[in-house]
Amino acid sequence: MTMSTLSVIGLGYIGLPTAAIFASRKIKVIGVDVNQKAVDTINRGEIHIVEPDLDIVVRSVVSDGFLKATLVAEPADAFIVAVPTPFKDNHAADLSYIEAACKAIAPVLAKGNLVILESTSPVGATEQMAQWLAEQRPDLTFPQSHGETSDIRIAHCPERVLPGHVLRELVQNDRVIGGMTAACSAAAVNLYKVFVKGDCVITNARTAEMAKLTENSFRDVNIAFANELSMICDKLDINVWELIALANRHPRVNILQPGAGVGGHCIAVDPWFIVDSCPEQARIIRMAREVNDSKPEWVLAKVQQQLDNWHKANPALGRAHATVAVLGLAFKPDIDDLRESPALDIAKQLAGVGCKLLVVEPNIKTLPTSLAKPEVVLTDAKTALSADVICVLVRHSPFADITAELAKHAAVVDAVGLLR
Repeated sequence: MTMSTLSVIGLGYIGLPTAAIFASRKIKVIGVDVNQKAVDTINRGEIHIVEPDLDIVVRSVVSDGFLKATLVAEPADAFIVAVPTPFKDNHAADLSYIEAACKAIAPVLAKGNLVILESTSPVGATEQMAQWLAEQRPDLTFPQSHGETSDIRIAHCPERVLPGHVLRELVQNDRVIGGMTAACSAAAVNLYKVFVKGDCVITNARTAEMAKLTENSFRDVNIAFANELSMICDKLDINVWELIALANRHPRVNILQPGAGVGGHCIAVDPWFIVDSCPEQARIIRMAREVNDSKPEWVLAKVQQQLDNWHKANPALGRAHATVAVLGLAFKPDIDDLRESPALDIAKQLAGVGCKLLVVEPNIKTLPTSLAKPEVVLTDAKTALSADVICVLVRHSPFADITAELAKHAAVVDAVGLLR
């Protein structure tokens, strides 16, 4: 397949870096997003997310004319769908964004096009995408009905990058290529080899979908072990950080670090797709999710204990006189991504207990709407040291500068081992 034009649907934390990398290889890229502000920002050569060095690449490719953003899909040789796949209240996957993407690109599809689903999805989502496209374009043939001879090629190629290192990992990491047919896989490999230096490993679409879910579930189970261990150690008056460091001296033990929970659009979401598909069999995966989802409540209980101590020491003062500071809102260190963040959930609940809340998040400029209240203030780490209770929720690099002052504070809940 000769490809001169690529369309990327969804210009978020994965879509925009992917679009920028392709454009940097002199491929004409049309980025499509429903957010007018994001489209305008990108077309100015700027970015609306935090990712190291991405601003430099976007500025260059926009200036050179290889990347433009738009609200409406345009014809292209290949389409990459990189839209959100959240879960519903019952933990079933919400595929409405993928369906909307299908409706957006269907009118401009042409024979010979390749459509790749990059969004992390439950098993069968790629086939569902192909079906939605077929319903929109009965004049074209698709792999589910015409196999290798189909007009449109369909594949699932999940992203597997680490926020904060996306540009490097997009290029260096192996890619799992799951085509609905061998011809679909070959077309996808041909596309990704434009920039991927890692191996492009071919499988089928269902296995590719399950591979991404498995990778994130593996991480979730191991994090759950660390989080559960932290709660056990607290009960037994043991320093969990020291314990893990000692246990990890065993040559075949590598315990991860506990935290305030698990966030992000991947690890906090993807295991539920497996549980939803096989509820009777996915027992460990479900338990891990429940452990990690419970950790924020444990952190909140620790903060409540410190507030109770403050009230005992200040019996004449009401809750409105108390100040709590939270250090970090993002779901992991040194990024601005608040999706599924346990730190953000903790901050929301603390904002409702009646005290003044100081929020320190060095990677954002304004508070999210859910925290836009008079009693909630976005501030800096030095100012937060004046709070009656301080809760460390994310190990952002700048927080290392205040560890000495934090260690002297009388009421610190350290959920991430900043003080160790």
